[in-house]
Amino acid sequence: MSVPVLFVLLPNALMLDLAGPAEVLRLAAQAEGPASVAFDLQYVSPVAALQTSIGLPLNGLAPLPPALAPGTLVVLVGSTPPLTTACQQAFEAASAVLTEWLQNVFAPSGERLVCVCAGALSAARAGLLDGRQCTTHHALCATLQAIAPKARVLENRLYVIDGPVSCSAGVTAGIDLMLHLVAELAGPRLACAVARDMVVYMRRSGADPQLSPWLAGRNHVHPAVHRVQDAITAAPCEAWSVTRMAALACTSSRHLARLFHEHAGISPLDYLHTLRLTVARELLAESALNIDTVAERAGFGSARHLRRIWGKYEAGTPSTGRVALGG
Repeated sequence: MSVPVLFVLLPNALMLDLAGPAEVLRLAAQAEGPASVAFDLQYVSPVAALQTSIGLPLNGLAPLPPALAPGTLVVLVGSTPPLTTACQQAFEAASAVLTEWLQNVFAPSGERLVCVCAGALSAARAGLLDGRQCTTHHALCATLQAIAPKARVLENRLYVIDGPVSCSAGVTAGIDLMLHLVAELAGPRLACAVARDMVVYMRRSGADPQLSPWLAGRNHVHPAVHRVQDAITAAPCEAWSVTRMAALACTSSRHLARLFHEHAGISPLDYLHTLRLTVARELLAESALNIDTVAERAGFGSARHLRRIWGKYEAGTPSTGRVALGG
């Protein structure tokens, strides 16, 4: 499977908005196996050369293409505010060209769009966020809403996915979003492997505001505990038991519990339950599935079990939680 990826850059491109997501795809493309995906990264811009947010010049950028190949993933990279009048004029000129391209070339193509940080502003100027849920850097949410009054701008989200349009919050959230897309295209095991290579950890739910349950309990260096956490993160809805976890860690159930408490600050079952609840919250927020189906897909087996575990960690019930989450 091969996926063309266009990183679209404007002057003052925020370097981490570009490098973070691109590095995720580069590492994913190096993986071998039946789930591997060849990401073909290209860098395009209305201008042939530009200066990035850290002063590093980028030259030889390809022009915006007149057409898109089927299956292309278009990534709009955010930019920092221009510091001089000349830079502002150059940015506005390039932005106008990009807006026209998004409206006339991208929009009719029906391809997928990823907006990293302030990249959502470019999508908004082209009318691509009208009627959609979206997000951006917390300092730009009001600006985004002003540019796209018909959009539903969600604050305090790592990322938001609405159909073919995905938006991440500020800076490093672009890495979280791209890991999510890798998990979608090539499977969560590959996404987890990429996250480990980058020394970050999977945060699968964009609905998590700041510290995600996918990240909690991972700030340690014990390889056996990480091995179990990686396996649970990749497939939290499978039939897990402490015995199975212990076998994966090559230790006893009792010793695994001690290791988890010492290094992750949580028991193995509590770790599993928090991740399954995260899956359940995401399903409640983003789908119309009934509680029984949500429970099954989140790995609880029954609505009764979901309600029991929900009551242990959350206030209210899954049904009231759905209302609070906006589902």
